[in-house]
Amino acid sequence: MPEPSVSEAQAWAKPDQLNKPIGTITRGTTGVNRLRRSDRWLMHDDLVNARLSAAPEPLVVDLGYGASPWTTFELAARLRTVRPDVRMVGLEIDPDRVVPGRDGVTFARGGFELAGLRPVLVRAFNVLRQYPESAVPDAWSTILSAMAPDGLLVDGTCDELGRRCAWVLLDRTGPLSLTLAWDPFTVERPSDIAERLPKALIHRNVPGEPIHALLLAADRAYSHAAPLAPFGPRVRWRAAAEQLRAQGFPVREYRRRMRDCVLSVPWSVVAPRQ
Repeated sequence: MPEPSVSEAQAWAKPDQLNKPIGTITRGTTGVNRLRRSDRWLMHDDLVNARLSAAPEPLVVDLGYGASPWTTFELAARLRTVRPDVRMVGLEIDPDRVVPGRDGVTFARGGFELAGLRPVLVRAFNVLRQYPESAVPDAWSTILSAMAPDGLLVDGTCDELGRRCAWVLLDRTGPLSLTLAWDPFTVERPSDIAERLPKALIHRNVPGEPIHALLLAADRAYSHAAPLAPFGPRVRWRAAAEQLRAQGFPVREYRRRMRDCVLSVPWSVVAPRQ
């Protein structure tokens, strides 16, 4: 299996630093259950389930877990409902944040190079938010090249309480989808999630860009579904999502009962214009 090349590493480190973790220390902000919405999605996503179930070694990395490892333990527990023998490793570039392992979860120092591990799934939440948009493609490439060949990367962002989340799912072919998930009772309209878009999109929410068109259409559909508000925001959002599909947006349909409001589309729908 190919290892990350020196040229890829040099995008993140000077030559005399190539043996050190690749990346920059984050603020470390975290909190119990902050990433629950993305965790629930990962537990039920067909592609994630298939790749995790088929992996000879179900290794998962939580990259940049922050000042405390609660969300790493939570992800491990939730993914073990899919694959009980999941091996979870939390990586932090700051050595002071590396803590002793427990409950089948280990921790180590590492960055975008993944400390030499070959995971089938990497979650990197609130990591790339501090980088310039131009750095995102190289970060994605460096992480994916270090993973198992059929590995999946989840690059996401959320607010401090985890009420508003957005993430991109990628494999070695590139970005696959964008998903927005939010608390039905604390968000007034879908475009409120714009402030938490992943770094690859957050600066593209302007007229003429596909992500702006999607959020504008979602707001209009949600407004049009206002007569259903007495039945609750989940019912109202399901109706809005149906309207978006009728307008030609390939919004993913979920047949299971959803606790969150979720808007998921193929990456091609929101890919930034060059």
